[in-house]
Amino acid sequence: MQIYDRNVTGTSAAETARAQESQNLSRAGTSKSPTSSGIDGSNDRVEFSGTLSRLSRALSTFDSSRANRVKHLAAQYQSGSYRPDSAATSKGIVTEAISAGLQ
Repeated sequence: MQIYDRNVTGTSAAETARAQESQNLSRAGTSKSPTSSGIDGSNDRVEFSGTLSRLSRALSTFDSSRANRVKHLAAQYQSGSYRPDSAATSKGIVTEAISAGLQ
């Protein structure tokens, strides 16, 4: 079963209280043995999809490539060879401002 929750803005106080109540019931009804079943006798489990794994790999790749880029720019700046492209910078600022206004 897969659940897609597109409303990730947060939970209300009532929802939070229900979640905590549910957790307390779960804790009270489980034993310490690893083979115990749930309160109603079911063996519930959670599996994360491959999408989450791919997302994690993509984010770590992005982080490492960004870190390498920043390191390279820092080396250029320290050596005095860094020459920023003012036209590309201004174009990026304007593009971001326009896209933010459309949302």
